[in-house]
Parts: sequence; structure tokens; C-alpha cells
Amino acid sequence: MINPAWLKTFVTLVDTGHFTKTAEKLFMTQPGVSQHIKKLEQACGYSLIERYNKSFEVTEAGHSVYQYALHIEKQESDLLSSLNMEDPYSGSVAISCSGSLALLLYPHLLNLQCKYSQLVTKLEAAPHQKIVTDVLSGATDIGIVTHIPADSRFDSQILGSEPLCLMLPKSQASQPITQTRLKQLGLIQHPDAIHYLSLYFSQCGDSDLENINIDEIPVNGYINQLSQILLPVAKGLGFTVLPKSALDSFSDKSRIAIFEPSNSVIETLYFLTKRHRQLPKRFATIKTEIIEHFQQR
Repeated sequence: MINPAWLKTFVTLVDTGHFTKTAEKLFMTQPGVSQHIKKLEQACGYSLIERYNKSFEVTEAGHSVYQYALHIEKQESDLLSSLNMEDPYSGSVAISCSGSLALLLYPHLLNLQCKYSQLVTKLEAAPHQKIVTDVLSGATDIGIVTHIPADSRFDSQILGSEPLCLMLPKSQASQPITQTRLKQLGLIQHPDAIHYLSLYFSQCGDSDLENINIDEIPVNGYINQLSQILLPVAKGLGFTVLPKSALDSFSDKSRIAIFEPSNSVIETLYFLTKRHRQLPKRFATIKTEIIEHFQQR
């Protein structure tokens, strides 16, 4: 194992470009600096610097070791940050949610980071099953889902609700929406489409749509980038079902129509975390910010 003190001395030497300045900065003697570099070179098996009179050049091996040392330093900093349980405004929080929700929340989370620069949100757009899997494995800290897994390893908390909408080309808005019409239009598929379709058809209050076989709807396209899902719909190539927020963030919304069902379809959103996990106070800061945004809508 490479001595971290040698790596620190080497990084400081590369940054300052001078043995004497390195010694002064690290409160060492110049021979002590030289000794650290020599031991590091012996441990690595390669020369890390080439000396020229009173100056030096970093070798290719030296550049690799320098980058490695910076990586180790960053990992240590991240580790110490993650161990901080009490500071509500410092550390990182990994969140997974649907693409439409990610587009909605990301600007607000960035504003929060502008206010508290050490509070870093890592946001990933993912389908439901991946969110559940990642929360369980610890790959994500907080998931936002539309239904709670029947699994005792999770804790959940209601976040809010959001309308779910059947969206179709504006040119088709005047025609009645039936099973036959939807099959003629075709589906613009996306990672959450089947889940949204099932929920929508079961709650919309239209008996004809309630009995539709989703597998019989032709798929006219597939896209996993939320900002692009409504583009083929706007061009008249099919229909899809998405949360209302997806339309709010779409640049060409004037070419999209929303079908008005007998019953409004509302999906409840839940925070999902792993049960028995001790949550740092920064998690509460992030969750409060998200909840307040939903209450203001």
C-alpha cells in the first residue's frame, strides 16, 4: 500500500513546482521531501519526476500517480462528508425519480444548492423498478415512486399527487377517444408507459378504455429521453400517457391536446427509503424542499 503522506508530498511538489516551497508548505525539510519522493518512486517502480538542475519535469508515470492521488483525496473528502450526520446543509443526497419529475424538481434542487453550496443533490431519472432496486441496494438514498412496494424492507412517506394525462396530437383533439381510435393512433412508448397506461385506463371512468388490451396497441415509437417523448406526439405520430408536468416543460405544447376523461386520474407520489437506515439531517432538508414545491403548485 502506498503511503498517503508520500502522495500528499508528491501532489504538493507538482502543484508548487519547487522542493523548497513544498518543504515550507508541509513544514518539512527539503531532504525530507526528497526522501518521500524517492520512497514513492520505489513503491511505484517508476520515476515520477526527471530532475534538471534545480527544476524538474513530471514523467508520464508521475502524471498518472498525480491523478490517482487527487482521486484518493477526493474520495477521502467525500467519505468524511458522508459521515457527517448532523449538518443539514452539507453532504450529498442521491435521488431517483421519473423523468418528468426530474425535469420538474431539478431547477429547485439547483436553487437549494446555490443557497447551500455544500449540499449536493445527485438526481437520476429512472423507471419505477430501477428506483426500487437502487433504494434497496443503497445506490440511491431517496426514491420517488407512484406506488409502494409490498416489501417490509422499505419505509414510505406521501409526497403529494400529480395529474396523469393522455396526450395526443392537437389535430386529433376533436375526435372521440375510443379503443379503435387509440389503436389507429399508436403508442409512443417510453420506460414508464405501460405502468402509466394501466393506471390511466383503470381510473379514467371510461368503460371502453377500461377494457382495452394494452398489448394490442401498436407501438409507433420508443424514446427514453423525457424531453423528447412528446415530440413525435406533436408531429401526429401517436399518443402517450405522462404526468402533466411533462407537458408543462415541453417547448411545443401548443401542438399537444389532453384528453378529458370522465374521472381525473391522479397518481400519488411517495418518498421511498430503506427501512432501518439512519438518515442524515441533510435528507430532511432535501425532502422539505421537494414537499414545499408540491404544496405551492
